[in-house]
Amino acid sequence: MRSRPRATARCAHATARRAGPRAGGPCRRSENKSTENKTTENKTLVGRALAELITTGGVDALEPLLSDDFVHHRPDSTSSTKAQWLAAVREALVPLAGMQVEVVHLLSEGDHVVMHSRRRLPAAGPEIAVVDIWRIEDGLIAEGWEIIEPTARAAANLVWWEPAER
Repeated sequence: MRSRPRATARCAHATARRAGPRAGGPCRRSENKSTENKTTENKTLVGRALAELITTGGVDALEPLLSDDFVHHRPDSTSSTKAQWLAAVREALVPLAGMQVEVVHLLSEGDHVVMHSRRRLPAAGPEIAVVDIWRIEDGLIAEGWEIIEPTARAAANLVWWEPAER
C-alpha cells in the first residue's frame, strides 16, 4: 500500500499545532490581513471624501483628506495641484448644486481606489458617467485621475476613431 504525500501547509498558523512554530515557511496571513485592512481603509477614505463633498456642498471638508502634494490628472494630459483642483471643484459646485451621485462600483487594490459613478443634475438634467482613480498614500488622497462621459453621447463614442459628423 502506497502512502499519500501530505499536503504542505501554506503558513505557520496552519501547522503550528502539529509541528511547532516556524513550520511551513513564512506566514502570509498577517500580510493578507494588513492588505485587506488597507484596502478597506482606502475605500472608506474615498467614500468619505465624496460624502463630504456632496453633503456639505463645499470643499472645506475635502481639503484635509488630500495630501499637500496632491496632483489631479485629466485625460487631455493637464494636471493641477491641490489648490488648483480644489478651486476648480469649488467653482463647479455652484452650477452643480443638487447633483445626484450614484456610486455604481467602488473597487480597491493596494494603494488605488477606482470609483465608477453616474451623476445627474436635478430636474431631469443631463447625466454623466464618471470613472475616478485615486491613489492613496499615508492615509491621504495623493493623486487622482478622472474620465467623464455624457451618457447621451456614449453611443457616438463607441466609434471614436471615425470623424465626427458636423
